[in-house]
Amino acid sequence: MKQRSYFHWGVTLAAAACAVLVFYDTFFQNGVLLRFMEKLLTILKPVLYGLAMAYLLTPIVDFFDRIFRDRCGVKRSGAMRALSILVTWLLVLGLVYLLFSILIPELAASVALLFSNLENYYRVIYNWVTQLAEDNPYVSERVLVMVKSYYTELVDWVKNTVIPGAQVAIVAVTGGIVSVLVFAKDLLVGIVVSVYILARKETFGLHSRKLLYSLVSAPRYERVMSATREADRIFSGFVRGKLLDSLIIGILCFIICSLLKFPYTPIISVFIGVTNVIPIFGPFLGAIPSAFLILLVDPRQCLYFVVFIIALQQFDGNILGPKILGETVGVSSFWIVVAILVGGGFGGVLGMFLGVPVFACLHSAVHFLCESSLRKKGVTDDTIFEPRHKLSGPTTTPKGDSHE
Repeated sequence: MKQRSYFHWGVTLAAAACAVLVFYDTFFQNGVLLRFMEKLLTILKPVLYGLAMAYLLTPIVDFFDRIFRDRCGVKRSGAMRALSILVTWLLVLGLVYLLFSILIPELAASVALLFSNLENYYRVIYNWVTQLAEDNPYVSERVLVMVKSYYTELVDWVKNTVIPGAQVAIVAVTGGIVSVLVFAKDLLVGIVVSVYILARKETFGLHSRKLLYSLVSAPRYERVMSATREADRIFSGFVRGKLLDSLIIGILCFIICSLLKFPYTPIISVFIGVTNVIPIFGPFLGAIPSAFLILLVDPRQCLYFVVFIIALQQFDGNILGPKILGETVGVSSFWIVVAILVGGGFGGVLGMFLGVPVFACLHSAVHFLCESSLRKKGVTDDTIFEPRHKLSGPTTTPKGDSHE
């Protein structure tokens, strides 16, 4: 027992020392560990892509497993799993090809039309500004004074900022081609990794559980497994559900905008579908640039589009979204807004998307710990926390503290 206690204290002290060193290096030195982690994540990108694809495709593979098992009347086998993975990837690639074969030509035509109409849009905006100046001469005079005062600064800004920025942009475009090629390579490797993970996911799960059980006690093992199942329920329900919900919304937007003959329907549908993955703010992020594009063509159609988007988002928020997502998140709208803002600040669009399920997992963990602590103190009724008890506090005697 003493040796085990010494070992426990030794591991604790070593971990505390490592934590202090990491904290000091991160905040007061060069951040060597952070740079190492960034380099490691860059190297492991294909593996991360594979893990993400395997996680998203696991329900589909399990679905085909059940179908083949029921049809063949045999237990799961390697050949059956290989057939399920093959059918799953053929289905996914077929849907991607079908979507792109329909969307890409329409999207290219819309982009070409947009660039061809830039001169007309310039004239429309110029007429708006001219009309505003004629109707408000005082405003036009003030604008002229401001233009004259800032003319020198404008010239300096063009020379010192715009031209160097254009040169950087040209270099960035050249480097962007390389980045696209690297991403394609990582994606292909990720597909291979996902196939391997899907083929042996039960084995990986078994080894992970055995390793965890060897490191912790049985009660802690059960708690960790319960927390893992809850996190998987939240993540799988939200991520897969939100992607499916956004796909349906994008398709509905494309169909209805085509029927109503809105301009730039493919671009608008992509905007609406992609930005819809961001809760609360997503619909506005997609609708604002879309409405502006339509406004340049026909203000009346822009009004119709705004009404349509409001109706579509009401349908998504009140009918489609709850039907697909259910109660997977389980946090209030206020905390969802906080999670989106924090996630967006740290991780951009991806952070805004993943911030909600991450916060939901943290919320669930805090709720569990709080309830466990209250149960240990013998508190089982929330009525003791009503305002009438604010002076005296909870009156329930904690277990183990009663006196004869």
